[in-house]
Amino acid sequence: MRSLPSIIHLDMDAFFAAVEQAAKPSLRGKPVVVGGLGGRGVVATASYEARKFGVHSAMPMAQARRLCPNAAFLVGRFEAYRQNSEIVMGLLRQLSPLVQPLSLDEAFVDLEAGPYGPVLAETDHETGERLVLALAEDLRADIERLTGLTGSVGAAGSKLMAKIASEKAKPNGLVLIEPGQERAVLGPMPVRALPGIGPATEQVLRRAGLNTVADLAEAGEAELVQLVGRAHGAGIFQMSIGLDERPVIADQDAKSVSVEDTYEVDLTDRERVLREVEALAARCVRRLRAAGRSGRTVVLKVRRFDFSTLTRSETLGGPTDDEAVITATARRLAEQVDITGGVRLLGVGVAQLADYTQEDLFAQALREEAAEQAEEAAAAAALAASDASDAPAVPAEEDAEAAVVRRWLPGQDVRHTEFGPGWVQGSGVGRVTVRFETPWSERGRVRTFAMDDPALEAARPLPLRQVQGGEDEEHETGPSG
Repeated sequence: MRSLPSIIHLDMDAFFAAVEQAAKPSLRGKPVVVGGLGGRGVVATASYEARKFGVHSAMPMAQARRLCPNAAFLVGRFEAYRQNSEIVMGLLRQLSPLVQPLSLDEAFVDLEAGPYGPVLAETDHETGERLVLALAEDLRADIERLTGLTGSVGAAGSKLMAKIASEKAKPNGLVLIEPGQERAVLGPMPVRALPGIGPATEQVLRRAGLNTVADLAEAGEAELVQLVGRAHGAGIFQMSIGLDERPVIADQDAKSVSVEDTYEVDLTDRERVLREVEALAARCVRRLRAAGRSGRTVVLKVRRFDFSTLTRSETLGGPTDDEAVITATARRLAEQVDITGGVRLLGVGVAQLADYTQEDLFAQALREEAAEQAEEAAAAAALAASDASDAPAVPAEEDAEAAVVRRWLPGQDVRHTEFGPGWVQGSGVGRVTVRFETPWSERGRVRTFAMDDPALEAARPLPLRQVQGGEDEEHETGPSG
């Protein structure tokens, strides 16, 4: 264990929602919810203003709308999130070559491996802590200066404690946990505060009367091993006493994204297994999107009653993060597995990862509503044909395709040939409403157009901070007020 708090953990504050607020002046200080807007959509991120109403990530979007009906509900713009993530990660790499991103908005940094490492090694404890605090404060200031966003930073002698410190720092704060204070900090915390303890493990521990991290430390390794197994029990005990020697691994390129659950009672009902697989697939997709990735291969993991483990996989035609596609594939794989005797563990993963693209995002949202749009277009075509029987018939399929192609999504970046850049506030009944503003303009004016207005087109995200000279000359700010 380190004697200096030289590992820092950065966690951007409500990242997706914060990017939307920074990009859209009219949404600053207002509740914003980002996620899937279809019937089965879930919340990816909620701004702090929306969280006051009880909205949180992974919540069904329908429930979020009931809790906070006046919020702005937007689709994700992953190109914008990746642009700003790259700025933040670049700042971290100036501090050290050992940067381990966990997602677009979260990373560990080992300061001892960077340019300030020799200074930290030679200074006394008090001076070293002051230097770490100064570096962390400068980092937070640079992030806000370059992006307008805020992040919370935790500093400690291990990855475990640095992450816990950043949680304590939220939002927009800095917390340093001195080496040697691990048990004092961890002791009162609930067992779920430790990584690797999910709902099932928590229930096992609670039934044994172990509710806090201090309870785990007092119980001892032998009892924890008896309760949850050798590897898991030993790991939990080490963390409960503040021991964590995991190194920061630079630019760890994950080969897959997966989630799994172990069940207290073996599952023997096929329908229950399929429901669990669907829930795991949804969690896997949320983790996949948080990392800004998509994947080609869906993997199902099954551990049976006799501890034998089998995997089944299916490779798709191309990379996707479409929850419906991944869920259907995982369910199809599960239907082929013999569950005689019961299932102890289920897992769903996605492999052969690729970078997430904006086109993937819009295609997914379009697919969610394609059937509805096709029905509306076909009905409109039939009505038009009945009202004007002497006019040439227009195939319903062509109308349906046109309706889907011109579907505008709330939050989507657009550009109008006359009014410049803006974003979609909403659409329906053949009209689309756009607010024309940029990250560096005043609150913009709202205008409404026909869905198929040829002057309106999809656009790429603008940077959150206006570049001086050169690039910014290409950006028309458009009217505001």
